[in-house]
Amino acid sequence: MLKFKEWFSHHHEDNAMEGHITQKHYTNPYLIGLLLGIVLLSTFLIMGRGLGASGVLSTAVSVAVDKVAPSQTENNDFYKGYLGDGTKNPFKDWLTFNILGAVLGGFISGAISGRNKLMVEKGPRFSKGKRFLYAFIGGSLMGFGAKMARGCTSGQALTGGAMLSVGGWAFMIMVFVGAYGMAYFVRRQWT
Repeated sequence: MLKFKEWFSHHHEDNAMEGHITQKHYTNPYLIGLLLGIVLLSTFLIMGRGLGASGVLSTAVSVAVDKVAPSQTENNDFYKGYLGDGTKNPFKDWLTFNILGAVLGGFISGAISGRNKLMVEKGPRFSKGKRFLYAFIGGSLMGFGAKMARGCTSGQALTGGAMLSVGGWAFMIMVFVGAYGMAYFVRRQWT
């Protein structure tokens, strides 16, 4: 049986920019999965709904469009769904605080593990500009896909999967199929 500290910490070798290998310690992914499940269960018990993130971006876009071109949001059901009836600020939604908590939690986790650094992670044969371009393209595709799928990975896969939603399970299966399908074509950027 593994000791708790050994189970809690994973080692990952990473090629540093200087060409030597450094050790990075990561938390055991099974433990993180268990903790994520507890967080998901807690959101159901406390808030009455699961996790999700893409709704916050839709709220931000709706608020921006309403400020710039209010006539466009007046008779548009999509925008109205995020703006509400005008009696409360659209950002006073629990998902906004969910995202702020995720950012703050990530920062705290990085500070505890000594990983809060300004850097670009990339393979040795890949330029920073190309890495930023690919990250932008990938992020844009993920955002577009989240709207097409009516939810992000958190909302569709985690929350939908926990609720045994066929769409949530189909989404997660296709995430893995797409990732494994593309891995062959983009693997050279990391080696």
